Amino acid sequence: QVQLVESGGGLVQPGGSLTLSCIASGFFFSTYVMTWHRQAPGKEREFVGLISSNGGITKYGDFVKGRFTISRDNGKNTVYLRLNSLKSEDTAVYYCRPEGDWAPWGQGTQVIVSS
Repeated sequence: QVQLVESGGGLVQPGGSLTLSCIASGFFFSTYVMTWHRQAPGKEREFVGLISSNGGITKYGDFVKGRFTISRDNGKNTVYLRLNSLKSEDTAVYYCRPEGDWAPWGQGTQVIVSS
């Protein structure tokens, strides 16, 4: 059974940073591209970025503009999303998922950027 458990969200001031984590189980984690998405209030879920199975390749949505970094630890079945220079428009629930539509969404972790 595939499980994705995101954590690390919280309230942060504009310009601040957070590191989100996602622990995966139920599939062969180290062989999958992992993705991060987010959903802001009243908006559709959008792609944040992805990381290749061995961590050598990362890609990001246009809005990221160098502020976020995805990394992974295959030994811990964990993918990370480092958020820097946060803006109010980054307020959203953040989700991880292996690439493709075959896996369920986790519960997500909420990030609120506010002064």
